[in-house]
Amino acid sequence: MNYTIEKNGQESAYLQLYRLMVKDIIAGVYPYGTKLPSKRVIAAETNLSVITVEHALTLLNEEGYVQSRQRSGNIVIYKDEDFPGNPDEDSGVVNSLPLPVSAAFAEPQTMESDFERGDFPFSVLTKTMRRVMLDYGERILVKSPNHGCSELRSEISLYLARSRSLHIDPSRIIIGSGAEYIYGMIVQLLGTEQIYALENPSYHKILKVYEAMGAVCDMLTMTDDGIASADLERTKAKILHVTPFNSYPSGVSASISKKNEYIRWAKKNNAVLIEDNYDSELTVSRKNEEPLIALSKDADVIYINTFSGTIAPSVRVGYMILPEKMVELFNQKLGFYSCTVPIFDQLVLCELLKSGDFERHINRVRRKRRMAQGN
Repeated sequence: MNYTIEKNGQESAYLQLYRLMVKDIIAGVYPYGTKLPSKRVIAAETNLSVITVEHALTLLNEEGYVQSRQRSGNIVIYKDEDFPGNPDEDSGVVNSLPLPVSAAFAEPQTMESDFERGDFPFSVLTKTMRRVMLDYGERILVKSPNHGCSELRSEISLYLARSRSLHIDPSRIIIGSGAEYIYGMIVQLLGTEQIYALENPSYHKILKVYEAMGAVCDMLTMTDDGIASADLERTKAKILHVTPFNSYPSGVSASISKKNEYIRWAKKNNAVLIEDNYDSELTVSRKNEEPLIALSKDADVIYINTFSGTIAPSVRVGYMILPEKMVELFNQKLGFYSCTVPIFDQLVLCELLKSGDFERHINRVRRKRRMAQGN
């Protein structure tokens, strides 16, 4: 490794090493499937500490260029078809998003643009599909349990514990074919006797689904911090649907104070909060956004998320987390509904979560967003 690392440069040594190794991986010096030199060999050849080399290798793993395998070392998993685009002349880092950087990170980002992106590495997806077919065999032809297969619900529960410190019993998780389907289930669960309050402006399909189901909606004005306090105080609604992170089309993210205001409002009015968390996993922040469901101990929060924006628009799979006391009500009123997601799709998602491929992809996208913004 003929690398020159500036020990007193403006950029940290591990980042310099990371960029140099990325250039070599992209250039084919280390082709797909080859093993990188050990961290001790790299440290000796670059005159860096083993800890510095470990930091660079960790970043390569998180970005998806290599994969650390027990007793095998770090194996290159980069393929040109997984990272369309041209290397940046200064950094050597390839832009994994199929859109130009200026378009991919235009403000505010739209819900539609997120659902159209679909930048999950195709080779990882096909590899996982093949593994599911081999491992599960004819079981992929079986009808799914009504609430979703137990394997996926359990893996979502474990993922939320790892990524959000949310400890959710899998029995509270309901699988459905995307957010719009889940919106309709929520109206059937909570009924149309109560008013539903929505952000104004908000994603237009939320209002359309609620009204199509017979619900009356009250549109509450958005400020640069979330719903206006005055509108929140005057509404007669008993159900409040909010998108605390990157609300579409305003691009507003609620502050921690505003989130606590929503929770206080719900407790005061004995109301239900519906937290639409579709985009928060792709935040550029190094810390995950704090969801309402984690902040609230007493208020009833129904949490919604999907895989359409994080994996691909064709993956019409979402889930909602019910408050514990609503699980039995759901079973009584809607437990007869068949799950609308094929068992094969659920098992593929289960394997992506279990293998860590999903989280590696999330980390890669977030890091590239930060780099594009100069953070």
